[in-house]
Amino acid sequence: MNTDKTKMHFTDPYLISPTNPVSVNVIGAGGTGSKVLTALMEMNHSLTELGHAGLSVRLWDDDIVTTANLGRQRFAPSEAGLHKSVALINRVNRFMGTNWKAETVKFEKDSLGKLPENTKAVIYITCVDSVRSRFEIADILNLLKGIRNQRDSPRYWMDFGNSQHTGQVILSTVTAVTQPDSQKYQTIAELPFVTEEFGALLKQSESADDTPSCSVAEALEKQDLYINSALAQMGCSLLWNLFRYGMIENRGFFLNLKNFTSHPLKVE
Repeated sequence: MNTDKTKMHFTDPYLISPTNPVSVNVIGAGGTGSKVLTALMEMNHSLTELGHAGLSVRLWDDDIVTTANLGRQRFAPSEAGLHKSVALINRVNRFMGTNWKAETVKFEKDSLGKLPENTKAVIYITCVDSVRSRFEIADILNLLKGIRNQRDSPRYWMDFGNSQHTGQVILSTVTAVTQPDSQKYQTIAELPFVTEEFGALLKQSESADDTPSCSVAEALEKQDLYINSALAQMGCSLLWNLFRYGMIENRGFFLNLKNFTSHPLKVE
């Protein structure tokens, strides 16, 4: 029995020493997604400075920037009327000289059940508002599980979710990751989907109002000013640990920004 050993998940080896930039699909470019993208920009630069191949990011969102998005989301007044994904990706590419891509459609199957183009990625990061979207994305990732032994084989899914003052980030494996033999740790190859582990809780919150806000004041009644950026920084720190240190003891966390408490979600 290994009950006395610390449970640990070791990173898929491809993330540690890839031959090409690691492909990342970021789904959702709103309050959280816009700030996750900035954190990924910083991460990409740091990784390449350390001799890593870095990241290749594709941002998915069909929404348009409105004046209600200014302030809480990372958009300028001059970007009103542009697609969120295009505005953000253009800014990052100009700022850092990257060649990241924007998609102005939803990350979802079409009416015939076909997947969108450019679906494949090693890492999926979801920053979506609705419960339905999470389950649809889980269905797509389950379909992609059959893709193995390819450069862009799906490995990880990181989901960001929040209410007005609270939120969570949960990392899952799309397929089991081969773990090394370890005398010190109990290694964990599979991390369950958020829709499997917390599906009942997600469905309980399904009635939450996710209609677009008409003003910044109305938006702040739904999501407080800094909950998105706090989640983005902490969540991307977890992703950074996956790359930098090659193993994680925690696969996520629950955050309450109103009383400044955070609870880690252990690898199990």
